[in-house]
Amino acid sequence: MIIYEYPFNERIRTLLRLEDLFDKADYFVQQAGAQEHHVALLTLFEILEVAGRADLKMDLIQELERQRQTLLGFRNNPAISEEALSGALYELEQASASLLAMAGKIGQSLRDNDWLMGIKSRASIPGGVCEFDVPSYHFWQHQSSEVRKAALAGWLKPFTPLDHGLSIVLRLLRNSGGVEHLVAPGGAFQRTMTGIASQMVRVILPSQSPFVPEISANKYALNIRFMRPDSEHRPRPCDSSVEVPFDIVFCAL
Repeated sequence: MIIYEYPFNERIRTLLRLEDLFDKADYFVQQAGAQEHHVALLTLFEILEVAGRADLKMDLIQELERQRQTLLGFRNNPAISEEALSGALYELEQASASLLAMAGKIGQSLRDNDWLMGIKSRASIPGGVCEFDVPSYHFWQHQSSEVRKAALAGWLKPFTPLDHGLSIVLRLLRNSGGVEHLVAPGGAFQRTMTGIASQMVRVILPSQSPFVPEISANKYALNIRFMRPDSEHRPRPCDSSVEVPFDIVFCAL
């Protein structure tokens, strides 16, 4: 299955972007090559930019607390496993505590590192971190894989509470909705959003499906237009006779 997620507000959009960046950073840090570690460092710089939103940490803390209060309402419910409930509450409490313990602006320790900020500045220029531009970075890239991995892990560590917190919130969001099985005649689907309190929509297609959903939405309506990429991957409209089967999930916390 291929899942396409479309956020309905800036907060969820930011969380999805950070999730994607953390996944990429984690993947490239685990590799052994200097080029992969270069990509990991560039991804770290992107995380630093996206995570710089002033209210991000407090938004996560408030959402985690709201979910904790909701779960507390299920105490002594015979239909709910006490063990599972206690585990979920503990996870929420630990995530909140870790976020609260983050002092100052997110990623400030990296911003205070002149060497890293020099590389970040040069990296914004095409080819700007060649060996003749930043010889100290060229030297770092020639250290052992273990040395580079340890450095990258250390630079990413201050973001761990943020990564953990947003993972919990997005997991709860994704599990909040029910699946609807639908068909888009002519590759077009529209639904009015009146009465639907949703923060994100998920459109699910089989992996072998040749269609790609282009999604747009506002507070009044959701529109999905299914396109079919040609041999050069350019999206093309479907024929009016085509029917596109898909699943959809409206998610809200």
